[in-house]
Amino acid sequence: MKTLASTPGLFVRLGAPISVIVAAIVALFLVACALLASWIAPYDPTDLASFELINAELPPAFTANGDPSFLLGTDNQGRDLLSAMLYGARVSIAIGGGAVVLAATLGVTLGLLAGYYGGRVDALIMRVGDVILSFPTILLALLVSGIARAIFPGAATAEWAPIILICAIAIHEWVQYARTVRAATMVETAKDYVRAAKVIGLPPRRIMLRHILPNVMSSVLVISTINLAAAVLTEATLSFLGVGMPPTYPSLGTLIRIGNEFVFSGIWWIALFPALALVILVLSVNIVGDWLRDRFNPKLRVKR
Repeated sequence: MKTLASTPGLFVRLGAPISVIVAAIVALFLVACALLASWIAPYDPTDLASFELINAELPPAFTANGDPSFLLGTDNQGRDLLSAMLYGARVSIAIGGGAVVLAATLGVTLGLLAGYYGGRVDALIMRVGDVILSFPTILLALLVSGIARAIFPGAATAEWAPIILICAIAIHEWVQYARTVRAATMVETAKDYVRAAKVIGLPPRRIMLRHILPNVMSSVLVISTINLAAAVLTEATLSFLGVGMPPTYPSLGTLIRIGNEFVFSGIWWIALFPALALVILVLSVNIVGDWLRDRFNPKLRVKR
């Protein structure tokens, strides 16, 4: 938590505009709320025995018929919406972050191999990436999730659904990391320090990990920040389509899907508040990611 608190100061030292600083603060606040959901949530939305149908579909506390015990109202099961959103945000961020880590690990590894060895290794990895990119992200994720659910009967449970979602999202996103790292590796491989490392007999594994990888990590960091927002949004889309987290342990996308069934009945808060939280989270992360991309792009720095 100390690292999270010091992050806005880092943006100030880097000369970030006020909009980026505000976006970073908002994003960190939402992430902190999600991480501390077990302590700050008024109720436990995963405890099915605590739900009371008499409390179902109560409006927010600030409306005429609201109950002060439920600040943002309740859903169709009598579950406190604020608590469900806090837990749901934690699930969405965890799945998005896990997908980014998996995609970055796979993409960086394959990108290093393709850029360092070239030839057939490069051609094979890049052609596989081209085939994967020919499928839209959501379509490929739906395909992977559907196959996993058909093979593993328990894939839709709260224990396995996050793993399936992480793999479904990462299988498409690794290509972007691989292409970026491949290009950077080809540039670094032509430099004198890599040639010198080869001359003195260092093994390729050590050259890639100790010498080339640290010089390409800035690009990976920027891509990861931008892809985090995209991964969270993809998870929400999959959950909204019914192939994500189960209703008993919802994410933000699941809450939106549940609330969407009641929007035209005048029960607007079940879908509105999770949707707002998702939009604010994705928007703030995108603002920070766009600034980082501009900040670490040498061509843009020269223009400025």
